[in-house]
Amino acid sequence: MAQKAPGRSHRKGMTVMEMLKLFPDNATAEKWFEEQRWPEGRFCPDCGSTRTAPVASRKPMPYRCKDCRAHFSVRKGTTMQSSKIGYQKWAIAFYMMTTGIKGTSSMKLYREVGIRQATAWFLMQRIREGFMGGIDKPFPGPVEADETAVGGKRKNMHASKRKHLTGRGSVGKAIVAGVKDQQTKQVSAAVVEKTDAATLQKFVTDRTEEGATVYTDEASAYTGIARQHETVKHGDGEYVRGEVTVNGMEGFWSLFKRGYHGTFHHLSEKHLGRYVAEFAGRNNIRDMDTIDQMAFLARAIVGKRLRYVDLVA
Repeated sequence: MAQKAPGRSHRKGMTVMEMLKLFPDNATAEKWFEEQRWPEGRFCPDCGSTRTAPVASRKPMPYRCKDCRAHFSVRKGTTMQSSKIGYQKWAIAFYMMTTGIKGTSSMKLYREVGIRQATAWFLMQRIREGFMGGIDKPFPGPVEADETAVGGKRKNMHASKRKHLTGRGSVGKAIVAGVKDQQTKQVSAAVVEKTDAATLQKFVTDRTEEGATVYTDEASAYTGIARQHETVKHGDGEYVRGEVTVNGMEGFWSLFKRGYHGTFHHLSEKHLGRYVAEFAGRNNIRDMDTIDQMAFLARAIVGKRLRYVDLVA
């Protein structure tokens, strides 16, 4: 008798074989994307009219609006717009990015679906755009708040870079701050410029309701924050005191850094925020079934556009 894999027993996963049966070809995958975007019926992305009809040639724009006369496909007005990658490969990429809890590298995607690595990287950045919205309202709390430094070890840096670094700890590294709501387990995280009080306190208050209680470690930057505030003193070996802890937020950092070092190996500061948003977004939909996670992302990329020239500018 097959044993259930470890994980969340209330959600339904999806094996690779099940995914390939669900998306056996481009036509089936295209229909699925259309069902996610137009669950109540197809409409024109330009004018919103429901008076649309298929056209004989179908490709690359299989539909025509009878009112504004524009031709369109399910890609139009999404981050898939102008892509020549087949719908099946897009669906596989959605699957890999929702099931890869430590992240998925563009090298792996290019090997699995047979596209160039550069193409795979751009495709994945366009999917990450679906995670960029973050939370839609402040957390009610209690909330755990913490920050972490992201970057390589100084001893592994080239001497020309290492010689310009002075000080200890986070010097020469990027700073990522985050908050986690203890009730919903939702996370909001982003790259910040500094670890000073003004920066970190604003980050936390912007993401929490006025009456929320905030739990942090003993970092002085959080002292005086305009919220009810309690701390755990890591320096004294204290990590949990009743409900007061930042273990949940530190667990998120641990997972992110396993992805950083084990999957990506290096992330440029320029694009770091996109990967942070991906990990936070995947955390926030982890209770959904796998197919529902994919559907969430397929809807999240609607109304967004990401051109390569803008991404690398």
